Amino acid sequence: MSWKEMDPARRARIIDALAVIGAAALSVAAGYANSAVAGDPKGVWLHPGLTSFVPLSVDHVLPPPLKGHADLLVPLVGSVLLWWRRRWPVPIAVVLMFLSISWPLLPAALVALFTVAATRSSRTTIGVTAFSLLPFALYFALHPYLTDVKLSITARTGGALVAVLVGAAVGWGLFLRVLHESTEHARTEAVLRADQVRQRERESLAREMHDVLAHRLSLLSVHAGALEVNPGAPAEQVEQAAAVIRSSAHQALDDLQEVLGVLRAPLTDGTRSEPPQPVLADLAHLVQESRTAGMRIDLDESVPDKEAVPEATGRTAYRIVQEALTNARKHAPGQPVTITVHGTAGRGLDLEVSNPVPEDARPRVPGSELGLIGLQERAALVGGALTYGLHDSTHRIQARLPWPA
Repeated sequence: MSWKEMDPARRARIIDALAVIGAAALSVAAGYANSAVAGDPKGVWLHPGLTSFVPLSVDHVLPPPLKGHADLLVPLVGSVLLWWRRRWPVPIAVVLMFLSISWPLLPAALVALFTVAATRSSRTTIGVTAFSLLPFALYFALHPYLTDVKLSITARTGGALVAVLVGAAVGWGLFLRVLHESTEHARTEAVLRADQVRQRERESLAREMHDVLAHRLSLLSVHAGALEVNPGAPAEQVEQAAAVIRSSAHQALDDLQEVLGVLRAPLTDGTRSEPPQPVLADLAHLVQESRTAGMRIDLDESVPDKEAVPEATGRTAYRIVQEALTNARKHAPGQPVTITVHGTAGRGLDLEVSNPVPEDARPRVPGSELGLIGLQERAALVGGALTYGLHDSTHRIQARLPWPA
């Protein structure tokens, strides 16, 4: 298993263990190096020859077997605190920075400060860093040994080195925190974009199901209603109506299976294949189908080159006429329908569907009354516009769709 494929929790535990081992090794090595230079096993790290009452006090309270080993035990125990640095980064950083005044715990303290900068807010990071460095500043300001030129240079050099190391640890932690926040922000945006794509896809499929199934089922309802109101029709007419009902039901099932098949198909590269879409050239077949169902339709079509009409424009025009015919069958059964389609490249495509509406007309087929709103959305999506309404007992749907030159 590669490092990137490893479980994040396990990876974090490995990093914490390495941080503890590395900090302990550096701290112990620095303590022995300092003792060798200063000749005093309790010398303050980066301050050769100086002693502190804190190490002496710790040695005094240790049990006899451990006396004289504070320089080894305290760095080890302090480094082990890094195991909990992710849970309590602020208190561990403060404790380790204070202990590093008297023991060589600066490596562990720098790791703790890095954790604070990488996981906490900038205000908390600044506060912890300033509070942790305060003892160093007070130590340099209050101890009289700074009057000695040699020790003064050593102390100032050590203080500058501490400041540089602290700045580097905090800066690197802040950089990683900003990088992590940017990554999380990008990941969140990607999830939102995917949700938006899925939502648009659902809306598109819902429109397709409405347009296709409403048309087929309205045809089926018209023929079934004709058989109901005329039970004594000749056998030939009954047979013809039954054949149309069977054909419409079969086509409705096929259309539904196509749409559901697209819905079940997995996304590929963030897209999903669409079922076959109608174009403007299919308009004549749609009108003939409705005429077969008994509708009186007058089609005035003047489009020089139907094949040149953009697919999106042609599909939208087809759906507008389809929805208009479905509504006419619902709300104005038996009334004539006039369809006008004119357009040329560069001027656009103009479409109008109108039919008289009797005052006492009631829809034979229930509807959601959302079809016309969906048509407005379709027209807007392709850069066009659609209006509809009742004018002098005539219902009109007018649309203007783009057709670039």
